[in-house]
Amino acid sequence: MIIDTTEVQAINSFFRLEALNEIYGILWILAPILALVLGITIGVLVIVWLEREISAGLQQRIGPEYAGPLGVLQALADGTKLLFKENLFPSRGDIRLFSIGPSIAVISALLSYSVIPFGYRFVLSDLNIGVFLWIAISSIVPIGLLMSGYGSNNKYSFLGGLRAAAQSISYEIPLTLCVLSISLLSNSSSTVDIVEAQSKYGFWGWNLWRQPIGFIIFLISSLAECERLPFDLPEAEEELVAGYQTEYSGIKFGLFYVASYLNLLVSSLFVTILYLGGWNIFIPFIFENRFFEINNGGSVFGITIGIFSTLVKTYLFLFTSITTRWTLPRLRMDQLLNFGWKFLLPISLGNLLLTTSSQLLSL
Repeated sequence: MIIDTTEVQAINSFFRLEALNEIYGILWILAPILALVLGITIGVLVIVWLEREISAGLQQRIGPEYAGPLGVLQALADGTKLLFKENLFPSRGDIRLFSIGPSIAVISALLSYSVIPFGYRFVLSDLNIGVFLWIAISSIVPIGLLMSGYGSNNKYSFLGGLRAAAQSISYEIPLTLCVLSISLLSNSSSTVDIVEAQSKYGFWGWNLWRQPIGFIIFLISSLAECERLPFDLPEAEEELVAGYQTEYSGIKFGLFYVASYLNLLVSSLFVTILYLGGWNIFIPFIFENRFFEINNGGSVFGITIGIFSTLVKTYLFLFTSITTRWTLPRLRMDQLLNFGWKFLLPISLGNLLLTTSSQLLSL
């Protein structure tokens, strides 16, 4: 039997080319995901540093200053310390639930970033149901907290998990109604379409002016979703030792810490996308059309300007939420639930009905 070496070489080169194409395809998928995770991690570290510096300023004391210049590496030092600390497990607890709970909280928060447009066409996945995917994913976080509280076999922890679930349900309904109003105004549930619908009319087309009541309700509900003061009842130290975190130590405790800041950052980004025009910049009228072209032109400069605009608006909201934490007193549990069910829910429902009526009349 005579073997044609030319054919063998051609077959080998074909399979090598196919293998290289598969490797490039995998890298093409993984590279944006890794870049997004890296950017989110840096963003969380910045938030932790900002919270410590702002709280120190409000309380007239010195914040972190030893780990790195101006204490910028303090959050990294704390994370490294938690990583090497011993992981303790409750002797009569459910170890599987105890271990899975923190992971569910972090993974659910990370998945929410996949539909966030940081700039023009700078989004990991532009889905038709982007905002509702975020709401669905954020609903999973309390399950992880409840699993953690139940798996700890501790009454304080279980009560903290139950409070987290009750609080999330109470405030997620008004938040969803506000998102429905925005979807009606934009005629889409895609995060990219919502931003582009606001960019058509410049600064005065932002949903902040078209939905001022919804904006306020969304801010309050997002703070409650993130369990930030004055809504941090699930982990209030005075009543519950540390809520669902009571039995946790080491890196598992650190994962809860990371999850809370991931939720805060994603809520701030969604405030920017839904109400503050996303990547669009506010420029005085004479330059507005020019910057609209730059923002939505798809150039590298335009995308960079858009990302910068998104981050500035996001961190302005973060400053507001951090200041609120160190300014307002904590609510009681009955006050928290009454405020959600008896005040925010009727107002958000009325806002949705008004938005629906205005859309029907404009047809």
